[in-house]
Amino acid sequence: MSQYSMIVQWSDEDRLFLVTIPEFAYRVIMPCTYGKTRSEAIHHGEEVIEMYLEACLAEGESIPEPNTLQIAL
Repeated sequence: MSQYSMIVQWSDEDRLFLVTIPEFAYRVIMPCTYGKTRSEAIHHGEEVIEMYLEACLAEGESIPEPNTLQIAL
């Protein structure tokens, strides 16, 4: 599993879980994939991340760093 962010949200209109991947929002209109179940949506999201990484490498683009959560103590 990658370290990239993934937002999974239920859509009443589509009756599907929609996936947004913030680090790659510049490449494609979001949401970028979906699933009938939450686990299916996450699986599809992981596949899309791999495709984005491959596309970046193939096109000579820099690969974005994964977002990290910084918690102040």
